[in-house]
Amino acid sequence: MRAALSLARRGLGNVWPNPAVGCVIVKDGLVVGRGWTQPGGRPHAEAEALRRAGPAAEGATAYVTLEPCAHHGETPPCAEALIEGGVSRVVSAIGDPDARVDGGGLERLREAGISVEQGCCEQTAAVLNAGYLLARTRSRPLFTLKSATSIDGRIALASGESKWITGEDARAAAHQMRLDHDATLVGIGTVLTDDPQLTCRLPGVRAGRRARIVLDTNLRIPLDCNLVQGAPEAPLWIIAADGKSEAELTPYGERGAEVIQVPRSGSGPGVDPGSAAGALAARGITRVLIEGGAGVAASFLDAGLVDRLVVFRGPTAMGGDALAQYGPLGLDEMTRAPGFELTGVEAVGKDVKETYAAPADGAATD
Repeated sequence: MRAALSLARRGLGNVWPNPAVGCVIVKDGLVVGRGWTQPGGRPHAEAEALRRAGPAAEGATAYVTLEPCAHHGETPPCAEALIEGGVSRVVSAIGDPDARVDGGGLERLREAGISVEQGCCEQTAAVLNAGYLLARTRSRPLFTLKSATSIDGRIALASGESKWITGEDARAAAHQMRLDHDATLVGIGTVLTDDPQLTCRLPGVRAGRRARIVLDTNLRIPLDCNLVQGAPEAPLWIIAADGKSEAELTPYGERGAEVIQVPRSGSGPGVDPGSAAGALAARGITRVLIEGGAGVAASFLDAGLVDRLVVFRGPTAMGGDALAQYGPLGLDEMTRAPGFELTGVEAVGKDVKETYAAPADGAATD
């Protein structure tokens, strides 16, 4: 199962709205087939592993990181594929809460006389697919809030200058995080200040289906910025407040960008984070990397939507006049402060990477 989980991780960020699943087929102590969810979500891990196993799947055990699907979609159900493949035993890490599955896959296997077990490496599998599980059970993606800060928690000088707080190794690690998420999200302030591309620029890596998201309440994003210019190659979704006219929306649509309108926040000047989260989940997004800025970070923290924190901390002090890591939260007592549990600390070049998880996430990382 640990091998299957390792395979499943290959699909993170590139298979939405599907879960990232791994499958290993074992017979007489030997691995005869292995597979993982392919880019775009098809074929599924089980189908890929069965294809590789061929006739050797007869009488074998299939280890699958998520309950095999039981519904007809773009491809036949994986439960039926396992039955037709002739496996005699299926070990599943966790169940699939999708209403079209939710125990139905395992039940179909049992009806066919296949031995079924569930719960092997359950916590690890749940952490791996936490985004998919949240999307199915709470209609929102998993949010990871990433920051690059000075040793005293600052993200830019008072002038706005921030290049570079952290070194090349930390920046490469941050680009790898973009690969592991379905989408990267920033606020309009970051766009106007930095004109980012929000693509993964590691050697040999293609952008794939990863979306770029901008929170832009009043639809101020320039038509000539890098994000809009790159919309034909990588999805760009602009989340704005309700009430935009067709004349305001058309120029972005003509350039390949989509404007998603949601209600304004009842407690702040921007869009409502919960409504934005729901809109993203409705479009199939399961994992979102929040990269900036301070106001966006504060709004998602205040809404209780941040599941994981990753801080790359550079060995430089910037002082109290520099821009703080997070914007105001308006707290009047410590009991209301968002709390996280430290799950990892590691050196990344000259910088330090700190990883935190919200308590509900089991203080675990994938």
